[in-house]
Parts: sequence; C-alpha cells; structure tokens
Amino acid sequence: MNYATLFQTIKSYVENDFPTTQFGNADGTDTNFTSAEQINTFIQQAEQRIYNSVQFPAIRKNVTGTTTASNKYLSSPGDFLAVYSMAVIDGDGNYEYLLNKDVNFIRESYPSPTSTGIPKYYALFGPTTTNDSPPVITNEYSFILGPTPDDAYSVELHYYYYPESIVTASTTWLGDNFDSALLYGALIEAYTFMKGEPDVIANYSKRYEEAMILAKRLGDGMERRDAYRSGQVRMSVN
Repeated sequence: MNYATLFQTIKSYVENDFPTTQFGNADGTDTNFTSAEQINTFIQQAEQRIYNSVQFPAIRKNVTGTTTASNKYLSSPGDFLAVYSMAVIDGDGNYEYLLNKDVNFIRESYPSPTSTGIPKYYALFGPTTTNDSPPVITNEYSFILGPTPDDAYSVELHYYYYPESIVTASTTWLGDNFDSALLYGALIEAYTFMKGEPDVIANYSKRYEEAMILAKRLGDGMERRDAYRSGQVRMSVN
C-alpha cells in the first residue's frame, strides 16, 4: 500500500474528510491544521508505535566513523535511536566488538583520561554539547569509550532509527509488507481524534493487535532464525 492509497483508505473507513481546523495560539494568532496534515499525523503516530513494538531489520542501518586519539567521546548519527552493535576496527582490519556498559563502569574502570588503548567498552553518555561559550546542548547523543582511544580507529555502528515516513517517501517497507498494521494503527489515531464510538475503536484496536501479532512473528521471530540453526517450525499433533 502506498501513501496515496493509505490516505484515501483512512478517509473512507472513518467517513471523514477532516476539514481544515483552526487553533488559536497564545500570541493571538491562528494556526490552520489542514486535512492532509491531520491524516499525516495519524500515519506518523502509527509508524512510531509499530517501530517501537517490533524490531524489524528494516529499522536498522549502519554507519562508520573514526575515533580521535586521546578523546574518549564519540558522536552518534543524527537519526540515532538505539545501539544494535558497535565495533572498533584495528589497523589490520580486525573487528573488536565493544561491550555496552554504564557510564559509571567506564569511569570507575578507567578513571584517568590518559589510560589509553583500543576501546573495549562503550556507554551512551548523553546529549552532545558544542564548543561554544557557553556550550550549547544539542539533540544528538554521544558515546563514551573505555579506555580512551590511543589512535584513530574506524568504528562500525549498527543502530536503530526511524525510517523515512510513508508520508514523504510514498512507498516504504512497512507499507509494502505490513500495510494492515499501518492502516489500523492510523485508524485508531484518527478515530480517537474524532472522539468516535468506543465499540468502533475497540474493533480497530482488535484488528491492529491481530496485525501486530503477525508482524512480531516476522520481525522478532522468523527473521531471527533459520532452519539449519533452529530447525523448522513445528506444530504439535495430538
């Protein structure tokens, strides 16, 4: 299901064209909330809910970066949500996967910034700050490494992120493969906005939950196993 089909299907299900709504601002001005903006919000809320419920490989990506000698901090990508894995690559091309620890563990294990070597641990440190005076806190996270890198090492980070929304991409993996979850998730948001009948919302919620069971079977099950390692899926026969 592409964006245009999803957009029209939502309007058809709830039988609402969502006419432009006007909201008053604190400064006395008005903001118009158009039909497209309302439905786009419902879709994006549904996408966010689904992506935070099932760990599809489609919401993972990888990026490479470089450490700086004598600097134990490493910036995260702008679209970073959570770490899947992090590895340091030495001069011979060997991968050394880092272990995720707390900041206090790294501070305790390597109390001096001059304790250098190839990093073995990492922790999510917190928002990155600029070099301005005074420093400005940004919306991006940074990592702390232990020990402090003694050289410029390549780092390969696999991480979770929000893929581009179907609202702007027109077609997405989620829309192509689990349009039922996306549709009913958006319908829940739309009908809640409309303050619709509880029994209709309950029906949409039931259909959404059924779609999510299948989605989790794929994302958290089938895509994490193979017949050689885990054997084929079997059902007990009485």
